[in-house]
Amino acid sequence: MTEIHLSIIAGELGLKTAQVRATALLLEEGATVPFIARYRKEATGSLDEVAIAAIRDRLEHLAELDKRREAVLKSLDERGLLTDEIRAKVEGASSMTELEDIYLPFRPKRRTRAMAAKERGLEPLAIKIFEQGEIDPEKEASAFVDPEKGVESFEDALSGARDIIAEWISEDRRARERMRELYTLKGVMRSKVVSGKEEEGIKYRDYFEWEEPFSGAPSHRILAIRRGEKECYLSLRILPPEDEAFALLEDIFIKDNFPASRQVRTALHDGFKRLLSLSIEAEMRLAAKKRADEDAVRVFAENLRQLLLAPPLGGKNILAIDPGFRTGCKVVCLDGQGKLLESDTIYPHFSDKAVSEASEKIKDLCGRFGIEAIAIGNGTAGRETETFVRAIDLPENISVMMVNESGASIYSASKAAREEFPDRDVTVRGSVSIGRRLMDPLAELVKIDPKSIGVGQYQHDVDQPSLKRSLDDVVLSCVNAVGVEVNTASKELLTYVSGLGPQLAKNIVEFRNDNGPLRSRKELRKVPRLGPKAFEQAAGFLRIRDGDNPLDASAVHPESYHIVDAMAKDAGCSVADLIKEDGLRKTVDLARYVTDTVGVPTLTDIMAELSKPGRDPRKKFETFRFADEIEKVEDVKPGMKLPGIVTNITAFGVFVDIGVHQDGLVHISELSDKYVKNPADVVKVHQKVTVIVLDVDLRRKRIALSMKNIHGKPCEALKEEEKKKERGMPPKEIKPKRFANTPFSEAFRKK
Repeated sequence: MTEIHLSIIAGELGLKTAQVRATALLLEEGATVPFIARYRKEATGSLDEVAIAAIRDRLEHLAELDKRREAVLKSLDERGLLTDEIRAKVEGASSMTELEDIYLPFRPKRRTRAMAAKERGLEPLAIKIFEQGEIDPEKEASAFVDPEKGVESFEDALSGARDIIAEWISEDRRARERMRELYTLKGVMRSKVVSGKEEEGIKYRDYFEWEEPFSGAPSHRILAIRRGEKECYLSLRILPPEDEAFALLEDIFIKDNFPASRQVRTALHDGFKRLLSLSIEAEMRLAAKKRADEDAVRVFAENLRQLLLAPPLGGKNILAIDPGFRTGCKVVCLDGQGKLLESDTIYPHFSDKAVSEASEKIKDLCGRFGIEAIAIGNGTAGRETETFVRAIDLPENISVMMVNESGASIYSASKAAREEFPDRDVTVRGSVSIGRRLMDPLAELVKIDPKSIGVGQYQHDVDQPSLKRSLDDVVLSCVNAVGVEVNTASKELLTYVSGLGPQLAKNIVEFRNDNGPLRSRKELRKVPRLGPKAFEQAAGFLRIRDGDNPLDASAVHPESYHIVDAMAKDAGCSVADLIKEDGLRKTVDLARYVTDTVGVPTLTDIMAELSKPGRDPRKKFETFRFADEIEKVEDVKPGMKLPGIVTNITAFGVFVDIGVHQDGLVHISELSDKYVKNPADVVKVHQKVTVIVLDVDLRRKRIALSMKNIHGKPCEALKEEEKKKERGMPPKEIKPKRFANTPFSEAFRKK
């Protein structure tokens, strides 16, 4: 980390250098992003997690640039090519692209036509021609004819000289920089079907003859075409307007209209087609992929955050059902801490006798275990099982709710599930996961690879390390924003607490198993290998409810307990009284407690915590119910207004579960009457919405939905249907709009 790096980052992010320096030092000391954002506001100037993560990532990028710079200098030095001029250029490079452009002419490469020409002694001729003075190229070339070197005629000599010039042009920094600008501004993405693959690659038919500006191509379309190319159904090119490319290069390299200039022009055209265009196209493909990856990762991260922070039902006694037809429904009962109490199997979809037996079993379980809510997985037989349960004469206080079970099967076969339930089969583990998701989505979903939860787009096509880094950041942020009850949290949940990790999380679980529940945060210091640094990072995010110190149940960090003690002493009360009495807190003058290290931001956070210690930032849980008698795709008709839950948000629209085992698509053009740039601005994952059915394709099980005018006038298609009904005309199937940019079929193919 250098002052230059700090200044660069500050300029890029619009921050003060002091803020960047303080953040960099904290990161260097091992502090996590959530810890810095929450407990080091005075040092960073109250930077949030987004800014801190951006500083961290940029520092890593600059470190990679420095590492590559050192490798380039070493390579040049070892080959005797390092001059003071080249060293200055390399050390002054501010980006990886600039550095590679400088190094390109000197980089070891496979044998080229230019190399062969130089070996035949034609470089002096190339230099003379490239200078474009008043010379006769043919006459000059005749002096280089040497059959022993393979130069049979002056034409051979000129050809070799042009090969050398073509390579010079293709490796020229100015040419490459301006060509990148041309590709970026005016380049065109063009995809075509591979000959003979029309039938086999039919799912990519929308891209068989596709063309659009490179600069405006959205993430999902770039990834879709790249996937089609990878599967050998499509070919993809990124091309600039060729005449402008030639004009651009001629403006740089052609000095006049001498005979030598015509040789340079010929070399220029050859160099562009054979070398430069392919090189820049490769760069543009990588740039497009990087841009698409970043957008896809951002969408995935936003969706995951919303899903993890979905409202929890809380510590209720739950009966969870993993539905099934042939194999029956696996039923489990959980207590308020998520502990498995009982498991059984019912067969409510076989016969009247089986339905009766299943009903009695459900009622018995509800009575024996004091069940307060029933969670039903939304997979196969989910709606049918819901209908069966709602028909049972159960107490009114028992809520029945559908739960998204995406990834439950992944968890049930995982190492974590096997460790927790070594003597139970995967169906029981899956049912437990469904029940716990209703109680606390965050605590349960952290046990599953985020890519298995089903809230991304093309997640297997993007750069996997970048995706993992981003998703890990989201999980870490969510877990620490909510806080973790140290005496009940799973090892997997504790792993994501700031400063812990898998080993310390395991040590905490083993410590509480051996010694009983922790009574205070101080006891964390007794956990093996949990040293002062880990304690500093983790303590504020760990909760101990009903412990010895009321502050242990809050987000007040132990390092600030003395401040609260002083406040209570000055107010003439106990800490517990200060927490309970709003009037006492109002008497506290924060200015009295400001020090060199503790400022108003931290003191304000402390007072907010005292007013609601350990408060959960997640919204209040709301019950939801799908439309009755709408259980399969065949039940859905155009014009219906149905309740639904947002399951996934993509760049081209939103997928909504309406309870028929097949999510419908609300295309971005149908999200609102106003222009929508980002679907996430309109809805959130797990949000309850109302949609209108536009079209149902039974053969392909595709449902087109709309959220336009839900609370006002009906959409135009439905308005037209109402008019026809008034005139006594038979209803006509409502056709979906042609989805601009993102083909309807591709959207559902991806889903």
